Amino acid sequence: MTPSSIPVTATSIVDAIAADLRTRMFSGELTADMPLTETDMATAYNVARPTVKAAIERLVAEGLLVRGLHKTARVAALGPAAVSDIYHSRAYLESEILRRLALMRLVPAEAVAANAEIGRLSEGTPTDLIEPDIRFHLSLIDAVGSDRMSKMYRSLMSEVRLCMNRVQSLGLLAPGLIHAEHEQILRLIAAGKGDAAAALLDDHLGRARERLIKALGGEAGPQADAPTDLLARP
Repeated sequence: MTPSSIPVTATSIVDAIAADLRTRMFSGELTADMPLTETDMATAYNVARPTVKAAIERLVAEGLLVRGLHKTARVAALGPAAVSDIYHSRAYLESEILRRLALMRLVPAEAVAANAEIGRLSEGTPTDLIEPDIRFHLSLIDAVGSDRMSKMYRSLMSEVRLCMNRVQSLGLLAPGLIHAEHEQILRLIAAGKGDAAAALLDDHLGRARERLIKALGGEAGPQADAPTDLLARP
């Protein structure tokens, strides 16, 4: 196992190793069938085993790695049940956030900028839109001004990013559809229509959820083909 080049400036070694492992998981270099032993990883990263153990424990807490008592760590398998739980957890949090933003008619500038970036991504790889997509949703959460809510949402981010990576690498959603639905969500917030914004969010996340579930061998629900008049189905 050969680690990537790890920048360690202004960060701890544990942080750097955890970040490198995340990158390798998101890229598909590390998979669920590859054992990640503390001994092998300590050798690969040229650090002590306790350092590697701390990095592993951090990723276990994020849901990216799994291991039982005295067991070797492995990348968590992303199955239909996990995908369903991750997306429903997002929807429960984000839908209430949209209602509260609509009450204030507060459209975060950061969300507008992130979605504009998505709209410009006519070239490049499908995974290029993952970062602005994440910024779009995070900016909505942060706009409410609740540190606890933001912290709660960020606890899902590693698993959300893993799902987004699979959705885009498999070509399950067109950037144009994502951009159009984001744009409409922002319009509904500005108009004070919180319930309508939450309903569109449910379709927005549900379409990605159900298409990914199907791609992973599960049975997709009707939201996989939820109709939209914003853009023709990809």
